[in-house]
Amino acid sequence: MKTSSAASSSAPAAVPGAAPGHAPEAAGAPRGRGSLGPVGLVLAGGISVQFGGALAVTLMPRAGALGVVTLRLLVAAVVLLVVCRPRLRGHSRADWTTVIAFGIALAGMNGLFYQAAARIPLGTAVTLEVLGPLALSVLASRRAINFLWAGLALAGVVLLGGGGFDSLDPLGAAFALGAGVMWAAYIIFSARTGRRFPQADGLALAMAVAALLFLPLGIAESGTKLLDPTILALGSAVAVLSSVLPYTLELLALRRLPASTFAILMSLEPAIAAAAGFLILSQALTLTEAAAIALVIAASMGAVRTQVGRGRAKTLPGQSA
Repeated sequence: MKTSSAASSSAPAAVPGAAPGHAPEAAGAPRGRGSLGPVGLVLAGGISVQFGGALAVTLMPRAGALGVVTLRLLVAAVVLLVVCRPRLRGHSRADWTTVIAFGIALAGMNGLFYQAAARIPLGTAVTLEVLGPLALSVLASRRAINFLWAGLALAGVVLLGGGGFDSLDPLGAAFALGAGVMWAAYIIFSARTGRRFPQADGLALAMAVAALLFLPLGIAESGTKLLDPTILALGSAVAVLSSVLPYTLELLALRRLPASTFAILMSLEPAIAAAAGFLILSQALTLTEAAAIALVIAASMGAVRTQVGRGRAKTLPGQSA
């Protein structure tokens, strides 16, 4: 779905390169309830993806990290293609470039994160990964106060690593940070795809791209294990929880939220991941780790309030968003 050229040019762009008419609220929507809907979609998606990620960690010893990612992406692609039945004709070259970039971001984000989750606790992996969306928000807003929030988040990460990440697997930490970079790219291209394609059509096509990219890697690592009925069933559950539901909810939310605000809301996910890791994987947090995650979340919430306040200041009473 493309943004209408008649959209208000006074609305702040979400990220560099985003359409100028992408506003936090739909025109004519009540301000209070209009913002609650997309925020609820984001939170529901976060709960689904983190508990799905915890289930995926239990599956890794059987199918391997690359095998789990392959099942997740492949099943999700099949489900979305069947449900959405996206049109392949009538799209511009720019549309296809956007959806392919979205698919690459999906593949990279999933692959790198699962490599991290196989080496370090789930809550820790998500805390490092969430620095990508946080950095995106700071760069998009360009406000000095957001550098304060970024510094607070960085302090949390340093605390999480014990001052030098000696207690963490360095490769796992590197994979998590790489996943954060791809997460930021996912946010940008998800928003652009949502504006260029109707419903979840663009997501279905991007998921197919991601699945095709990962299929050779999954086959190379896991081979016929991917066809085991138990592994296939668990992988399908991971796909629904971690891909189909959250990505659809997030894509719908990004049509009504600026990408920068969405990026900050993603910073709640370390707490959700820590809860999922504790309940499903018995990964208890130390007081230091809990304090570190709390710092990252506090920085995220501070940045959310800054972004929301900025949006309200730019929209005069009675002026449509």
